[in-house]
Amino acid sequence: MTTVNIRAIVEKAKEKLHCSQEEQELIMRAYEFAKEAHGAQKRTSGDPYINHPLAVALRVADLGLDTASIAAALLHDVCEDTACSIETIEENFSKEIAFLVDGVTKLDKIQFHGTERDAENLRKMLLAVAEDIRVVLIKLMDRTHNMETLKALPPEKQKRIALETLEIYAPLAYRLGIGEIKGYLEDLAFPFVYPKECAWLENQMKDPIEKRRAYVARLIPIVREELEKENMRDTDIHGRAKHLFSLYKKLLKYDMDMNKIFDLIAIRVIVSSVEECYAVLGVIHALWRPMPGLVKDYIALPKPNGYRSIHTTIFGPDGTVTEFQIRTHEMHVEAERGIAAHWSYSEGKTSAAYKQKGVLFANKKQLEWVNQLRDWQKEFRRPEEFLESLKIDFFKNRIFVLTPKGDVIDLPEGATPVDFAYQVHTDIGNQAAGAKINGKMVPLDHGLHNGDVVDIIRQKNKKPNRDWLGFVKTAGARKKIQLTLRQTREHSVFAQKGGQTTELRLTVRDRIGLLKDISRAVADMRINMKSIATETKNRLYPVITVQVPIKNKEALDKLLMRLKNIKGIEEIGYRILS
Repeated sequence: MTTVNIRAIVEKAKEKLHCSQEEQELIMRAYEFAKEAHGAQKRTSGDPYINHPLAVALRVADLGLDTASIAAALLHDVCEDTACSIETIEENFSKEIAFLVDGVTKLDKIQFHGTERDAENLRKMLLAVAEDIRVVLIKLMDRTHNMETLKALPPEKQKRIALETLEIYAPLAYRLGIGEIKGYLEDLAFPFVYPKECAWLENQMKDPIEKRRAYVARLIPIVREELEKENMRDTDIHGRAKHLFSLYKKLLKYDMDMNKIFDLIAIRVIVSSVEECYAVLGVIHALWRPMPGLVKDYIALPKPNGYRSIHTTIFGPDGTVTEFQIRTHEMHVEAERGIAAHWSYSEGKTSAAYKQKGVLFANKKQLEWVNQLRDWQKEFRRPEEFLESLKIDFFKNRIFVLTPKGDVIDLPEGATPVDFAYQVHTDIGNQAAGAKINGKMVPLDHGLHNGDVVDIIRQKNKKPNRDWLGFVKTAGARKKIQLTLRQTREHSVFAQKGGQTTELRLTVRDRIGLLKDISRAVADMRINMKSIATETKNRLYPVITVQVPIKNKEALDKLLMRLKNIKGIEEIGYRILS
């Protein structure tokens, strides 16, 4: 692998950021500091350790991130692998750079083994996105270089890191709109996670890919000539081979039949304006007949991660099915660099303008899903439940559907009208009696597709059906259905004469006087305690179990509120015994 030198990083920063002499000197200082701190350290491959932060910093510069990010990339392993502290980084550089280095250092400690502990790790990582996107972008570049050098590690580590890349980092790159990095990470991980499948596919691809390249080379001059007739000369037309792992996932859907893959090599047409995108579509459809149902307008309706483009599949010369992707230069940069493209410098921008635009990422619409996660993750008490739901709701392929008013709702693939209804509003979900998709009645378990217009038919005083739990796909819908069913059941139980015996389970931090305070809270509501017991064996926090007769749901809620206000009570659960 080619070794990166610091001059290449400075030149890339000058090209992308038009950075000042002072900013160039900052990059050089960060390099000298990292080089001295790492000293004679070697990587597992035997290469000097400094090669790694240099490679990461070059990728960060290529993304167009600011000089603070490039400096942080150069310094990102200093605190973890040397005696240097975050405080030393702040003293020598700035609070901002220290913050970024500290963020990456914390993410470096996160490993995913499929255990319950991973839930908390994933929370930390995703909440770091909401705090400052640059931390995760640096981490993604760090992971990319680590994957490029993965062969130097023992086989068991190779498999774990590659699987972690497929399950966490590649989907995260996709959610941030960095399509090229997402595909690259998947292709790097593929041979380590699925070695036999990868070898088979590489062998299968050799002949078809060369034939398709030759075919695309014939089409490009035809398209260019027609566009020039329409006075569209500032165009970039090229073929793009499908990423290997993406192809593998698509083949799994089509019984491994290569003849059903139409975008093995797609033709990309990049033009100057949105108007020209639609003009190109007209030219291509005038040349060749489009395949029905395979014109996708992601300009009018962008994907949830911000991707914009027009895709059309046509019957080309000799009837060969071919996909075209049409976009502007700006859309192409966004597709390649994702959310990083929105905060890159452009000519004439100052560092102050960058910071004003780029630091408060959590308020940006592109990261609504992270802010949604920040609220949603609090609902899960069991870590494994959070982890499984995260993989479904946030790391699965996404679709977008529309409300009758044209608002776009972002859902995981396979979502149903019930998932849609709860995403819009809890009351709409609870009262859902039917659904119309594109004007036609469908059952509530109908699978939604990209671009569907969904209209929920509501029935006043209706409650959710327990059967819905068998087909909803989103964790949010599932939690809301379970909560409403539980509340309905409790109201029905408490309506019986004489009330119900209820068992309260209080997880506590023990202290003197705690039992007395619990007893007083119960007595103040004129409720008798039938029994009280304490569990301490093998527990970090003791659990106090109290059985009390409760007359109605309102009395239960009032008692729970009083108990929650008692110092030392960390968590309260309950169940109705009779």
